[in-house]
Amino acid sequence: MLVATFYKFVSLPDHVELRSPILELCQAQNLRGTILLAQEGINGTLAGSRDAIDTVLDHLRQDSRFADLSVKESETDLRTFDRIKVKLKKEIVTLGCPEVDPTRQVGTYVKPQDWNEILSDPDVTVIDVRNQFEVSIGSFKGAIDPKTASFRQFPDYVQSELDPTQHKKVAMFCTGGIRCEKASSYMLSQGFEEVYHLEGGILKYLEEVPPEASLWQGECFVFDQRVAVTHGLNDGSYEMCQACGYPLSQTDQASSHYHPGESCPYCAET
Repeated sequence: MLVATFYKFVSLPDHVELRSPILELCQAQNLRGTILLAQEGINGTLAGSRDAIDTVLDHLRQDSRFADLSVKESETDLRTFDRIKVKLKKEIVTLGCPEVDPTRQVGTYVKPQDWNEILSDPDVTVIDVRNQFEVSIGSFKGAIDPKTASFRQFPDYVQSELDPTQHKKVAMFCTGGIRCEKASSYMLSQGFEEVYHLEGGILKYLEEVPPEASLWQGECFVFDQRVAVTHGLNDGSYEMCQACGYPLSQTDQASSHYHPGESCPYCAET
């Protein structure tokens, strides 16, 4: 099964009208996954056959606003989604700062092949923009974990822990790049002058950078039933607790507190 992820920040005043045609086409192609539509753009993950996904992407790209839609692809034998959903949202990734507009300003994109140089620069503050449970599965060596429970908390972290006069160079990364678009736009609006972010996110890095050259440690959480992926975007070793939704390592799965569908070490006591 092919898994395709994509997003684009672009003005979509007609996003409500776009929903039904996209949903009907995905259903006709027997695709599963989720697409979010908002006035600020589109964000989606689809799973299915190559021909079916190409049909939907070709349809989207006929709209000039999506003509340059960038897509990341991986393959899996696992069932990644149960059904297809096309949802209308206020934001395609929720930061809670409506004044932030990535179509006006974003940080400097860094290609995966150049990311190691950023990580190795002692003058750069590297921040993992993802949530704490995602960071616990894997991250880049030396990256700061803001310990946020949701992306909405990122502005609070910036206000309390970062200072434009002290943190002259800031680089950030996330799963596929979309959160960094908003995070970098927000930081620029707060007076940070040099803001960089990993183009295509961790997924693009794991796809393009060979393991022997990689500075990634662990696995990368993904928001589908694969739970996590490794280098080459191969399926990882984590399972999902069906009771609380926490990703479980092989050690967690061997715990006496793990009862599939009922509890795991993170929720057994509650």
